[in-house]
Amino acid sequence: MARFKRILITGAAGRLGSVLRKELAGLADKLRLTDIADMGKAADNEEIIQCDQGDYDKILEITRDVDAVVHLGGIPLENTFENILHANIRGSYNVYEACRRNGVSRIIYGSSNHAIGFYEREAMIGSDVPHRPDSLYGLSKAFTEDLARYYYDKFGVETVSIRIGSSFEEPVDRRMLATWLSFRDFAQMVERSLTVPRVGFTVVYGVSDNREQFWNNQQANVLGYQPQDSADVFREKVEANTTVPDPKDIAVVYCGGSFPAAGHYEDNH
Repeated sequence: MARFKRILITGAAGRLGSVLRKELAGLADKLRLTDIADMGKAADNEEIIQCDQGDYDKILEITRDVDAVVHLGGIPLENTFENILHANIRGSYNVYEACRRNGVSRIIYGSSNHAIGFYEREAMIGSDVPHRPDSLYGLSKAFTEDLARYYYDKFGVETVSIRIGSSFEEPVDRRMLATWLSFRDFAQMVERSLTVPRVGFTVVYGVSDNREQFWNNQQANVLGYQPQDSADVFREKVEANTTVPDPKDIAVVYCGGSFPAAGHYEDNH
């Protein structure tokens, strides 16, 4: 039996949004899907509404009559500040304000490790450290985590912010042996975030049960999250196909990988 009448997924055309279309299908009578990109044909239990989340009036409309929102929408990589501002910062504000006005009490936010990407790998930080974004993209994730804190403290809108490591079908480089999040574990984390009785304002790391870890993910215990997969299944393959990196390389020093190592995006665009 479905636990919800309607769940909204923003960014539904993306890699992880596509995963959740399948994995959350049985959790709600209806999945309402939105993205600026084409989402294909709606399944029997889906409602598809294509829109730009920078359009507040449209976001206000599509957050009506939903029980919860899984917010994955926005630009998924580094970009110009104006594009990040519109899609990720203004877009996320629109989602939170529309949810407040429409009485939506829980949001699951697809944050990123790039909100804290300038911490050294060996620091083994928890989820309660100050932000150290490694990019304009990471800055937008830090902003939305703070936005979620504000909307919980002031209005009682609960949020689980999932700082996603590297969620792909399988890890493709040595860094991902520590940061990989399987699709199955991601879906479990989202489902637990939706269904536990209380989450308040919670920040967790989206990683699988990898032998190497950059982050202390103890806070995920609040959700009852129990990862089923590990990057170590792919370790031999990854190490055979990649070279041992220079430990002094900025992309190795900091847990954000190539993002801290990259120059300021605006300098070349």
